[in-house]
Amino acid sequence: MQPKVSREQFIKVWNRTGSAAEVAKHLDISERSVHNRRRRIEKDSNQPLVSANERAKAFAHMQPIQTSLNRVDLGILDQTIIVFSDAHFWPGEYTTAYRGLLWAIKELKPHAVISNGDAFDGATISRHDPLGWSKTPSVIEELKAVQAHLGEIEETAKEARHNVKLLFTWGNHDTRFANKLASQAPQYREVHGFKLQDHLPAWEFAWSVWPTPQCVIKHRFKNGVHATHNATLWAGTSVVTGHLHSLKVTPFSDYTPNVRYGVDTGTLAEPYGPQFDYGEGNPLNHRSGFAVLTFKNGRILWPELVHKWDENQVEFRGQIINV
Repeated sequence: MQPKVSREQFIKVWNRTGSAAEVAKHLDISERSVHNRRRRIEKDSNQPLVSANERAKAFAHMQPIQTSLNRVDLGILDQTIIVFSDAHFWPGEYTTAYRGLLWAIKELKPHAVISNGDAFDGATISRHDPLGWSKTPSVIEELKAVQAHLGEIEETAKEARHNVKLLFTWGNHDTRFANKLASQAPQYREVHGFKLQDHLPAWEFAWSVWPTPQCVIKHRFKNGVHATHNATLWAGTSVVTGHLHSLKVTPFSDYTPNVRYGVDTGTLAEPYGPQFDYGEGNPLNHRSGFAVLTFKNGRILWPELVHKWDENQVEFRGQIINV
């Protein structure tokens, strides 16, 4: 007598569900019959029909899949951190602000160094039209430049402080790297190397970093000339952003007891560098530099800025430093 359900059909349903109860329900047979059939097939073929629970156990040792949609809480009390952004690293670019950053890391020995977005530019994978026949670096050329610069920052930071934290908040240019692949080749999801963070293992990636519950660091929030004011007004906390390249600090006071700040961390690139040719040579309210944030008893002090003073010179705390 032929069985009610073929061997191939039974195996197909089992592999899809991994549950005796679900197989019995789907094939309209008893669970006892399912168990007996499963044992016979396993014996005849010498191949196990793995249950859903057994599958789960097989992957239990693996780490949960992490996404980039996260935040990092630092719990800072009495420490200094350095935040730079919008480096748009290109091959051959070694700016004054970048050298100033290396100097500041050595001098201040910060608890954390934060790349606040757009270290990667992605000129050739931009959604914007190219500027005629202008030559821009390829993805691999840019990636190597990012690795080289962030690698030097990493080495400098670890020499200055052995337990330094290296953090990277996503910028809109950084996300071009994976977005292009996700839209054009989604079949390669989770293949190593298809995400920017695969190439920068020393850096922890996040959408935002919170040094304290009253201060958030993220690449962008509000836009326009009053962005720093509006960011801290809307957030109710101190907000440290990049994106607009303006390098400034805006204090804000209300009935709450502590002053809070909107900070723009400027750009580590040159404001009129080749990355920004889309500005058509117009005056740009951009400045090269970065921010130094110091906390006492969990409260942020007035944020300090390091900015380019002249070629190979930066200004900080009333001093001109050769870098």
